[in-house]
Amino acid sequence: MARIVVLGAGISGHTAALILRRKLGREHEVVVVTPNRKWNWIPSNIWVGVGRMRPDDVTFELAPVYARLGIALRQARAVELHPEGAADEAKGFVVIESTDASTAGQRERLTYDYLVNATGPKLNFAATPGLGPDANSLSVCTSGHAAQAAAALATCIERMKRGETLTFVAGTGHGLCTCEGAAFEYIFNLEFEIRRAGVRDRARIIMLTNEAELGDFGVDGLQLRQSGYIVPSKVFAESLFVERGVEWITGAHVQRVDPNRVAYETLDGTSHELAFDFAMLLPPFTGVDLRAFDRGGVDISGEVFTPNHFMRVDADYAAKPFDEWRARDWPSTYQSPKYANVFAVGIAFAPPHAISRPLETPNGTRIAPAPPRTGMPSGIMGRTVALSIVDQIRHGPDAPLHRASMAEMGAACVASAGVGLFRGSAAAMTMYPIVPDYVRYPGLGRDPALTFGEIGSAGHWIKRILHSMFLHKAKARLGWWLIPE
Repeated sequence: MARIVVLGAGISGHTAALILRRKLGREHEVVVVTPNRKWNWIPSNIWVGVGRMRPDDVTFELAPVYARLGIALRQARAVELHPEGAADEAKGFVVIESTDASTAGQRERLTYDYLVNATGPKLNFAATPGLGPDANSLSVCTSGHAAQAAAALATCIERMKRGETLTFVAGTGHGLCTCEGAAFEYIFNLEFEIRRAGVRDRARIIMLTNEAELGDFGVDGLQLRQSGYIVPSKVFAESLFVERGVEWITGAHVQRVDPNRVAYETLDGTSHELAFDFAMLLPPFTGVDLRAFDRGGVDISGEVFTPNHFMRVDADYAAKPFDEWRARDWPSTYQSPKYANVFAVGIAFAPPHAISRPLETPNGTRIAPAPPRTGMPSGIMGRTVALSIVDQIRHGPDAPLHRASMAEMGAACVASAGVGLFRGSAAAMTMYPIVPDYVRYPGLGRDPALTFGEIGSAGHWIKRILHSMFLHKAKARLGWWLIPE
């Protein structure tokens, strides 16, 4: 009998747990450790953040689903990883700390035969003074944060209806942020709601982003096929901004957020301030606070994790100039190089390098969008690792691992630009591969036949259908395994 422990119940961890449970007999135990009672379909937090959905529309309780499937649930966070076991325990184990209200703070030692680290990110609001819902800006990173943003937006709309002119800022709250696509999506839903309320003429709306140019999205931009032509994503994005009357400031590192004012530095090294009435600024991510120890209790976190606390996997982490990185340097099995029964997926794994070229201001400030690893890629990674573990349990530890490199993986992104039966629209983009491969695709880095983009009402309906499909899948309802990641 094998016990597989999955740390985290986001898209990647939840996907891994569902597949493990479906593929393995009940003599094997699947345990999910998550600090949250509820599963959150994060892509739809955008709609919660403008009041188009409620938190209950994008979340559900995990316990009933896992009880029905036979997955053990621990509402807790992992605080220590002991992959070699200890003097009194031969197996590897994790120390978890309860986050359940009735047992909060209690610790438990949980042994495993296989471990999947899918802990996701720590929302590092502290990286920028004044950033975050507990300080001077808003967020849509959780359904609760998004509900706060919606309430603030509703208040601002009422103020504009009374005749005030307001400034709205959305974007990234640090030079090293990821998820620029979420900021892009949010700002156009915000603009749509303001226009729908009839007060668009009283709103100045500004995108503040660490991207060197619009349409970078942390993937070094895209060369999109449209109507037989190749269009840079910069042109695709800028045309939408101009059409909707949204301003943009690129190459920005937010230095601090004061009440109703944001200070930032741009790539030319100059400092600026921007007054606002509403600011939704996404935080940078780090890995969670999980430490690793060897059998003797010596801290080996530096061997297992990178300095920003993401887990090392089968990537090439050797230091080299950006232009010398290759697509083959990206991981494909997500297996720890030090411990063969430990894997990391989704945001929990450490990318070997940025996809977008890292830049630096004359003052030495790094402005470099971090690689996105959410949504569709996270689900694919979770499935891949789950299938690898299943094969190793069935056929032994020498069974070949399944592979899914982001340099050999495509992705589809549907970015909402407003909701409604007839007025809703979305930008739909696909790319292959996610990590550009300039050896296979000289000049473009991606296959032009599989990298394209369109905007229109069809995209909105695809986005809405995907919302329902993925909630159905996540709840493990009838035929859930037929829905692809």
